[in-house]
Amino acid sequence: MSALPIFLKYVIVALISMVPIVELRGAIPIAESLDLNVFIYYPIAIIGNMLPVPFIYLFARKVLEWGKDKKFTGKFFTWCLQKGEKGGKKLKEKAGETGTFFALLLFVAVPIPGTGAWTGTLAASFLNIGFKTSIIAVTLGVLIAGIIMSLGSILVSNLGIPGLIGIIVAIAVIIGIYVLIRNKKKR
Repeated sequence: MSALPIFLKYVIVALISMVPIVELRGAIPIAESLDLNVFIYYPIAIIGNMLPVPFIYLFARKVLEWGKDKKFTGKFFTWCLQKGEKGGKKLKEKAGETGTFFALLLFVAVPIPGTGAWTGTLAASFLNIGFKTSIIAVTLGVLIAGIIMSLGSILVSNLGIPGLIGIIVAIAVIIGIYVLIRNKKKR
């Protein structure tokens, strides 16, 4: 892919960032591997990741409801609806009404597959969070995830395997601290 014109490389980054599950979490490491400029690929990945969000909010649930009783899509669409409703209820129970915005923001900000703008926006529609509030929370989450992914990708790109090991250790420490704090609260 190094022989591709630079413009086409940025188009690829934008398109990858629109793909569900992969989103900018996959687009940014690819952009870094293509040796693209972070100050150009970061906003492109953000915009690409956010372009589908209003459509997801406005139409995804309606499409799922429509297709849940169809022969070929019924099982999958029903599963998606059940998962969305279950996840939405669980999030609301934990966060409460006022904490839902921040819970949605943090959910989208965690840069792991399945917690991005697509899932967050669908969850927001299941939670009946307002359109404007959902867009703001998801946008802030995507911005944070983009920063995390960019820094991590640059670190791995510049330091190689030691950089990757450093990221894994940092994540393990953060998870360990979270578990300790959570266990202390339960006592």
